[in-house]
This record gives sequence, C-alpha cells and structure tokens, in this order.
Amino acid sequence: MSNDSSGPEALHAASSTGQQIRTASISAPSICTGRISGAEISAANIDANAISATPIGTARIGAKPVVTLPTIPATMRAAVYRGINDVRVETVPMPLNADGAIGVGEVLVRIDTCGICGTDLKKIHSGSHSAPRIFGHEMAGTIAMVGDGVQDFAIGDRVMAYHHIPCGRCYYCRKQTFAQCETYKKVGCTAGFAPAGGGFAEYIRVMDWIVGREGKTAGLIKIPDDIPFEQAAFIEPVNTCFKAVRLLKLQPDETILVIGQGPIGILLAALARRTGATVLTSDLYPERHAIATTFGLNHPLDGSGDVVAAAKAVTEGRGADVALVAVGADALIATAMGAIRPGGRVMLFASTQHGEAPFDPAAVCMDEKTLMGSYSASAAINDEVARLVFDGYRDGSFELTRLISHRFSLEDAAAAINLASHPQAGSMKIVIKP
Repeated sequence: MSNDSSGPEALHAASSTGQQIRTASISAPSICTGRISGAEISAANIDANAISATPIGTARIGAKPVVTLPTIPATMRAAVYRGINDVRVETVPMPLNADGAIGVGEVLVRIDTCGICGTDLKKIHSGSHSAPRIFGHEMAGTIAMVGDGVQDFAIGDRVMAYHHIPCGRCYYCRKQTFAQCETYKKVGCTAGFAPAGGGFAEYIRVMDWIVGREGKTAGLIKIPDDIPFEQAAFIEPVNTCFKAVRLLKLQPDETILVIGQGPIGILLAALARRTGATVLTSDLYPERHAIATTFGLNHPLDGSGDVVAAAKAVTEGRGADVALVAVGADALIATAMGAIRPGGRVMLFASTQHGEAPFDPAAVCMDEKTLMGSYSASAAINDEVARLVFDGYRDGSFELTRLISHRFSLEDAAAAINLASHPQAGSMKIVIKP
C-alpha cells in the first residue's frame, strides 16, 4: 500500500578545489648505492621438516564470496507516469547525485521484481499525484551501490525495501498508528522525479531512514539465498494484511467473511485462517476461488448471489463475526454491515479514496456493530512478517508465488498496468521484471 506524499529533495554534490603540491629535490649523495656482497647472503639449505604439509581444513579458510562490483550506467529504463492514464517506458537518468555517487546512509538497488498494487493503479487513473513520477513499491532486488556510513548492508546483498518507515518518536508512533506519522508519509524510495516508490524501473535509490541509522535496520530487509525475489516482493503487501488481521483480534470460534478474492483478499483470508477462525470467501470468479483453495480456503460464496443470506445460513442465522472488505467499492460496505452479527466488526481495507458512502447509523448504535479501517504497513511487525514469508515459502504453507498469474518485462509495463486495471477471471497478481 502507498501514501500520497513525496520524500525529501535530492542531495546536491559540493565541488572542491585541489591544493598545490610542493616538491623538494633529493640529493644524489643521500642515496646509498653500495652493493651487497655475496658473503652476506646465507645459502644454507632450508630443512624440509620446517615446512608443514598438513592439509588445511575448510573450516580454517575464510570462504566469503568475492563480490564483483557492478558497473553502474548513467541512464536506465523506467515506466514513467506522465499524466492520467499515461505511462510511458522511457530512458531516464540514474537516481544518483550529480557526481554519480549516492548519499550518506543510502543504497542503490537493482530491481528484480515489482508487483503492481491497487494503489498504484488508483494514482495512475485518478491523477491524484503530479507528474512525472515512477510508481511501484512491492519490490525486491540486489544492492548495487552503498553510501558512506551504511552498516550491515553490502553490494550484492539481496533485499526488499519498504517505501515508508515512521520516525518512531512522534505522538502517532507512540500510539502505534504509524501510517499517520509525518515521516511515514514521506516516500523513502525513488527512481527519480518526486519520490513515489520507483519499483517500475531498473534501479531505485533507498534513502537513509529506510536503510536504518546507527546500525539499526528499519525498512530494508535482507532476503535469504533460498528465497526467490518473487516471494520476497510480497513482504510489503503481507505486512499491510497482517496488520489488519491483527487489529481485529480474531478468535478461533469466530467466522470471518472476506469480500473479494484477488491477491489481497486471498492474503487477508489466508492470514485470518491462521488464527483458527472459520473463513468464508466471496468473489464473482470461480477461478479465484480455485486458487483460494490452495491456501486452505474451502468455504466459497458466490459473489453474484445473496452474500448476506449465505453468511447467515452458515452461522445459525447470526451473521459473520467479522467482514473484511478487500474491494474498493463503496456499495459493498452496506453488504458487509448486513452480513455481520450484532456486535460484529467490519474492516475496510481497500477504501483509499475519499468520498461518501451510505450506511445505517442505527446498525452502529443499536446493533453495536463496529466499522473500522486499516491502511498501509506496521513497522512494529516487519521482522515477524519477513519470517512468515520466508518460512512459509520453505514449508509450502504460505508459498505466495502461486498468486502470480502474469509476468511482464519493463518494456511491456504499460500492458501490465492495463491488465491489472481490468481484472479478468484468470488474472491475479501482475508483476514487472526489470
């Protein structure tokens, strides 16, 4: 998920002047030119016993791999947002200082995979952000350059980068409402222009508050060698979903309705299921329900039918304890409110555009139903989410690459965005592979 504000200005490289070099002449007499006599050289045989021929065990050899420094080009390719519904693949400058260096505490990452998020699409189609920008924030790749002062990261490290990280000190951070922190609202990754994530490009510049300061990592996560980049690119969206599920404080005896079974809906439902709760899923496409079953989601509801009646039918007429709305359609808020029991909760997850939506206020007051929301990621669970994504790939319980239906090259980014903007029965997560 993404926020609507941009990050700090690029650094300007300072120029300096050289200093005069003073030289003193060297007099010839000061140089000793005497020969060394042969008698001074001992020609005694060296005892072979003095040389140990014992094989050296591999444990005694430092086997740290040699990293070949990458050649950083002056330009790169990127999918540039030029206006409403206008994204063009162009050659742009590398996101570096004027002298070709990167800032103190920053790193340059060569992007391998970047998923297309619904918030990217809303920005492209609504014109909510000024142009030009380079969007994309569900990204993973390899460090190609490190700035002075960077600790714990090196060229060649495989990483994913969060594009938002809070200050950790303000009122909202103290309340664990990180997405409302002013520092969090700045975008800490860029491929040039106003910072906007930058994952739809070959390289991104990751700023110092994302990398971490004083040896403490913040939003740059190392990827183990056995985890593919495509799996790691899901860390940020998984964090946003895990945050929402945790806010709901689900209980094993509860029934959860998740409306929408696109990639985000399946992530929400799969995470809810891990709490032990019974999870109902609603979608228009049987093909998406089929994918959901691979995550253990075996209670599908036909989204074209009466979802409220279906939810009540499996809960002895009460309604679900919780409804998670994973679709940005205001009309579904009333559906969700109708599908939950008195005292139940509705979580809005995809309502990221301001507007007005009708609902019955008596349902909140008299029926004691709670309408709540969750937005973006929580820095407090970064490490926990990384372990979940890595371990889930290793044991197969949370193998997320199966959600990827289409892979596009960067040159075909416009086609990728068009497909993601017009979901089909057979389309799920769309990724760009620069």
